[in-house]
Amino acid sequence: MVGKDFDGRVVLITGASTGLGRAIAVETAERGAAAVVINYASSEAEAGRTKAMVEAAGARGILVQGDVAKDEDCVRIVAAAEPFGRIDALFNNAGVTKFANNHAALDAVSAEDFMRIYAVNVVGAYQMVRAARALLEVGPAAGAVVNTASVAGVLGIGSSVPYAASKGALITMTISLARALAPKIRVNAICPGYIDTPWFGRGMTAEQLDRMRQGVADTMPLKVASTAEDIAGAAVFLAAPASRHITGEALMVDAGLHLGYAPLAMR
Repeated sequence: MVGKDFDGRVVLITGASTGLGRAIAVETAERGAAAVVINYASSEAEAGRTKAMVEAAGARGILVQGDVAKDEDCVRIVAAAEPFGRIDALFNNAGVTKFANNHAALDAVSAEDFMRIYAVNVVGAYQMVRAARALLEVGPAAGAVVNTASVAGVLGIGSSVPYAASKGALITMTISLARALAPKIRVNAICPGYIDTPWFGRGMTAEQLDRMRQGVADTMPLKVASTAEDIAGAAVFLAAPASRHITGEALMVDAGLHLGYAPLAMR
């Protein structure tokens, strides 16, 4: 049953102050989670809003600040779940980018850009799994890890070359960890395309954002511009009992964006 399929569960989400992380936090709470650990890097006020929404949905919300690029912060983030004795689902959602949409402009990104993006998007996810492993393994069912990758990591598109490369690495790491941590932990990833959040609208006026949103909808096979809530359902599915026989999967959740690209070499 989907309705309360997270009944009593303990959930941890990195990068949960806004956007997709917030939507995942709220949906797990609405589906019965007992506790939702909400990690944020810098936006305490936004994270507090997420906490209020989680608690309005019936779960206990726990705020914990930390940069997943720092191993000691990952350990501290996981420690917030220790009073509950386990973690049923870890959503590695924290991510950063450098906006350099022209991938041919090789001087637009630096080695430092690569290192920071990889530190959060790839190494951070790895460190979170390592820190949470013991708590993920003690629940009554296999613990679930869901990594937020991207269609960029499959198609080599997106905000910048290092971002796409980091998401490709995250997909590969998802497969490696799924193999290594089975049967006690399942590891999967979602690959969103465009999500209508402030992430995509940085530096744009409201009019420019509306034009981009409409342009996205016009070019998608499903003729929609996805919201964070649209994508959250797929992420939560991969942590729910309904996906208990799924591990090592990278699920495209992009309104059909990938259909315009061939071949999908990584599929």
